[in-house]
Amino acid sequence: METVLLRRPTLRILPSQYLTCSSSCNKNASNLCLVQRPLIFPVPRRRKRKLWYNENWLCKSRTIVLSSMDDSNDIFMDVDGNGDDIPSQRNQPSKSEENELMAAKRALSEVRSRLEVTEKERDQLLEELADSEVKQQENMANIALDKDLAIAELEAAKSLFNQKIQETVEEKFSLESKLVLAKEDAVELAVQVEKLAEIAFQQATAHILEDAQLRISAAETSAAEAAFHIEEQIRNAAEGTIMSIVEQSKDAIEKALDVAEKASDHAAKSATLFTDGSSPVDEIVSVQSENVRLQNIVNDLESQLLITRDDLNKLKVKLEQVHAQVKASEIRADDAEKALLELQESSRLKTAKQEEDIKNLVDKMKKDVAERKKAASKAFKAELESIKAAIDAAKETSCSRDHAYIRRCEALQRSLRAAEAASAMWRQRAETVGSLLLKNEGDEDAILIANGGRIDLLTDDDSQKWKLLSDGPRREIPLWMARRIGTIRPKFPPRKIDVSEALTSQFCPMESLKPDEVWSIAQAKPKEGDTLIEHVFEKETIEKKRKALERVLQRKTIKWQRTPEETKLEPGTGTGREIVFQGFNWESWRRKWYLELAPKAADLSQSGITAVWFPPPTQSVAPQGYMPSDLYNLNSAYGSEEELKHCIEEMHSQELLALGDVVLNHRCAQKQSPNGVWNIYGGKLAWGPEAIVCDDPNFQGRGNPSSGDIFHAAPNVDHSQEFVRRDIKEWLNWLRSDFGFDGWRLDFARGFSGTYVKEYVEASNPAFAIGEYWDSLAYEHGNLCYNQDAHRQRIVNWINATGGTSSAFDVTTKGILHSALLNQYWRLIDPQGKPTGVMGWWPSRAVTFLENHDTGSTQGHWPFPRDKLTQGYAYILTHPGTPVVFYDHFYDFGLRDIITELIEARRRAGIHCRSSIKIYHANNEGYVAHVGDTLTVKLGHFDWNPSKENNLDGSWQKFVDKGSDYQLWLRQ
Repeated sequence: METVLLRRPTLRILPSQYLTCSSSCNKNASNLCLVQRPLIFPVPRRRKRKLWYNENWLCKSRTIVLSSMDDSNDIFMDVDGNGDDIPSQRNQPSKSEENELMAAKRALSEVRSRLEVTEKERDQLLEELADSEVKQQENMANIALDKDLAIAELEAAKSLFNQKIQETVEEKFSLESKLVLAKEDAVELAVQVEKLAEIAFQQATAHILEDAQLRISAAETSAAEAAFHIEEQIRNAAEGTIMSIVEQSKDAIEKALDVAEKASDHAAKSATLFTDGSSPVDEIVSVQSENVRLQNIVNDLESQLLITRDDLNKLKVKLEQVHAQVKASEIRADDAEKALLELQESSRLKTAKQEEDIKNLVDKMKKDVAERKKAASKAFKAELESIKAAIDAAKETSCSRDHAYIRRCEALQRSLRAAEAASAMWRQRAETVGSLLLKNEGDEDAILIANGGRIDLLTDDDSQKWKLLSDGPRREIPLWMARRIGTIRPKFPPRKIDVSEALTSQFCPMESLKPDEVWSIAQAKPKEGDTLIEHVFEKETIEKKRKALERVLQRKTIKWQRTPEETKLEPGTGTGREIVFQGFNWESWRRKWYLELAPKAADLSQSGITAVWFPPPTQSVAPQGYMPSDLYNLNSAYGSEEELKHCIEEMHSQELLALGDVVLNHRCAQKQSPNGVWNIYGGKLAWGPEAIVCDDPNFQGRGNPSSGDIFHAAPNVDHSQEFVRRDIKEWLNWLRSDFGFDGWRLDFARGFSGTYVKEYVEASNPAFAIGEYWDSLAYEHGNLCYNQDAHRQRIVNWINATGGTSSAFDVTTKGILHSALLNQYWRLIDPQGKPTGVMGWWPSRAVTFLENHDTGSTQGHWPFPRDKLTQGYAYILTHPGTPVVFYDHFYDFGLRDIITELIEARRRAGIHCRSSIKIYHANNEGYVAHVGDTLTVKLGHFDWNPSKENNLDGSWQKFVDKGSDYQLWLRQ
């Protein structure tokens, strides 16, 4: 073996327990990571050689022994103190050199033994690595089995959930059907009770009325008979008296004539005698005697006439007595009539009480049904919540198992990487030792020592050592990174800030994680702040939002999102896409209505409603609100001012417009004038008779003549007065600013000119305004006339008077629909091919409706045919104009789902108040119209579909099919 001795600088190796690795290794080239290679620092050369011991190692300064792995070729290099490399080959070495050679051989043998130990450790590590791989495979198999079991359990839970969902849906449908049937039974029972009450009332009052009528008729008959008899007696007596007087007069006249004839004869005779020479004295005496006799006859006639007058006076007295008897009979008849009226009033009160009792019974039944429905809904919700909780628990279990599986896999991978890194490290260390032993460079004394498979570097420069130990190559790391590192490697070495702590520390960073520690990491619960947990929470939140969106889509009640173009307001029409809901009926004042209407805001918004029509808010003589008195007092029968504000705020929270029902035509006075006429107003608007029109016949107004029709039940306000218009405009702006009303419904718009409406609308700037201009349609022989142009022209004239700032109810369309839906669909098209109502002439100002509080509800002045309500709503909700939905139809008649479906079709087709319309068919069999670009509607029972029309291109999908009532198609 050839040996070479070389001189090189003395090197010291820092012990491995003082060496660490940090991210600062890449920044400073002088700081080398000892995981890869040892740090070597040169120290000042020493002239003297000395031996020293470190952990039972024999060390010799400034001498290094290098040996190749080949035993046949040993090289010894001696490096002198001057730094000159002089190779020396001696054939006969001295004794000291032999001793050094023996020492080098011993050192080499020790190195070899260390290398063998290293190889054994490496083999042991490889065996542990193989064992860990086997365990990893077993763990992978177990995890896969656990995953399969979890998936199977999840599938079972999913199937169970689907089954429960199906059962709950079926139960819900059955409950809804039962509730509908119960509601129908209650309605039928109420109708039957009303009929029975009416029959009972009729039966109870029939006998009384018949008896009273018989008594009155008997009294009238007796009085008439008495009067007839008395008149007959008077007439007979008068006729007899007159006849006797006439007869006597005739006799007297005849006697007088006879006497006169005789007198004339006597005169003639006397004249003869006188002419004949006879004496006329006898004749004169005879004439005088005859005159005396005639005077006696006249006196007798006068006495008889006096007797006749006495008889006439007696007859007059009798006649007066008869008249008194007739008057007494009339008084008795009046008393009988008053008794009858009192009886009718008592009967009416009794009937009202019975109706009230029946209504209370019906309300109680409705309340019981609502309570049962609420209880069933509550139970259904509780069951759904339990099912959701079970699903969430199953999901959480599945997610936790998946996360545990992921963490286990990651931990096993980290363990495998750590084992591979440890094996590579030991392999690299062995190679480093070998390369150092074979390396031939340097010019100073050094001793290279292998220590238990680790290379230690000892330096005499304390300042560098302490700086390395105190500051180290590490830097401060954030708290989140420390937590993250702690979950992966819980034994990361702590930063050493004290030298004594560093010297006494037993921490060994080269130790790999044990299997138990690996499983503890995999099974550890996640902590707040970890990236993984934040991701899991974010994923769960997204999943919940997705499912909520799916539920909303399944209900098909997605709230209409307004675009900036659609929210552009125009006076009188709002956005042009308004769907108004009349939020009351004629009997709503009997309950705290504002508190009942407010919770329905969310439901109305989800159903597609955009505006809610409120009842009259002011204090009123009549509880319904249409006889207002103090306009600034909003505590009405419907609720208090605070409840009204709360209700409007609820509507605004759901982006619904609040339309106030304002009565501007008339106002009830609070005080009487000296004449006893109610025409003095009180409150903030203390008007007098000058605020009342002068042509109102009942209230002695001193204003100007009315500009419209007279409302006779209350004083008509004179809108031509400037102070009246000023006060009304201030009041409307107060309603908008203080209570939040967004628009107006103008009651009895026929009573004043539309020019005043224009002024009020421009002053208050509402989002929407509707005028109630309602008059009668044209009829002929009891049948509705086909041509209703005059009727709709009057409504259009009123809208024109407002300058188009207000819409108006399309009363024409309502009246035509009454007859058209009774297989007279030809009424729905005019000679120009347009709709026959205001909708055909001015659709953006036409507000279509089927019923309201006047025509329907308990008043029923002009009710819509109940079996044609669905067809009616199919017509107005798919045609231009602004449709109105009545409260009773939506909530009491069970038409909510049907109306919501029609509103959804209107929304999908983009129908608005100005949409185009083309009518294809209108005859006795049915009606077909194409509205807008994407919707076609058919009413009636005849067979038709869009494919049968040549002008309807494109692909059409049936959206609603109600058979012979109506069908809707949407263009795809």
